[in-house]
Amino acid sequence: MQSSMNEALQYIEEHLDTEIDEKEIEKITGTSIYHFRRMFSFLAGMTLTAYIRNRRLSNAMFDLLREDVNVTDTAFKYGYHSVDGFSRAFREWAGCKPSEVKHQQKQQLKAFPKLTFQLTIQGGADMNYRIVEKEAFKIIGVSKRVPMQFEGVNPEIEKLAQSITESQKGKMHEHANLEPRQVINASYHFDEGRMKEEGYLEHMIGVLTDEEGPFGGLDVLEVPAHTWAIFSSQGPFPQTMQETWAKIAAEWFPSSDYELVKAPEISFVEDYSNLDNVYSEIWMAVRKKG
Repeated sequence: MQSSMNEALQYIEEHLDTEIDEKEIEKITGTSIYHFRRMFSFLAGMTLTAYIRNRRLSNAMFDLLREDVNVTDTAFKYGYHSVDGFSRAFREWAGCKPSEVKHQQKQQLKAFPKLTFQLTIQGGADMNYRIVEKEAFKIIGVSKRVPMQFEGVNPEIEKLAQSITESQKGKMHEHANLEPRQVINASYHFDEGRMKEEGYLEHMIGVLTDEEGPFGGLDVLEVPAHTWAIFSSQGPFPQTMQETWAKIAAEWFPSSDYELVKAPEISFVEDYSNLDNVYSEIWMAVRKKG
């Protein structure tokens, strides 16, 4: 995983002044662009979009120091559709206008070096997980197309939760015959054609079942048989759950014998009554590395 992440970064580096193809990143890393973005964010401490923007602006800074380079050519070289848009982004990042770079080269200028991932062992912290083979099942519930949001509470998912009627809740519990036999969250059908965290995903709040239905108007998602890595954690919510996701991306996948499979990402919280001590699980579909 570490080598493929660095190979993806090298691909990005070589295409900062052209189009960056998400499909190529998926080929290099062997995972979806959504999961690559999430792993990148946890490993790098910034979004992939922010990294690419900063690398382009950093390269633009060095280009503008050359006598034969002008602001207009630099703006279009790094994918900006207008000089004004480039100048605004550059000024926010560098603290000066692009037209002022040559006059400031004897003063302090800004740079943003290329990133490289290195696997380090940070001992002492246990990760609780189990590997489970699960037959095909269904997720039934209420779903909505929501914007991708990697940090904080997604307000659209909150609205989705609030929209569920008592009748729908009753139907869900009536058919919830598979573990964990309670309400779960599932994210799937991620947008993969955009380089910004402005894409969308399908989010369902529902339960797991192997019944045939009918399910009284609830949305139904068919999930084929998979191997699942199920990570459990307990502590303050949502911090502990978010830290667990970070460890999965930064520590478990790079050092394990497994890789991600394109499938719904499932999570559930056992009880919200005491937010200082919440049990939660994250389910990731995986396969042995080939």
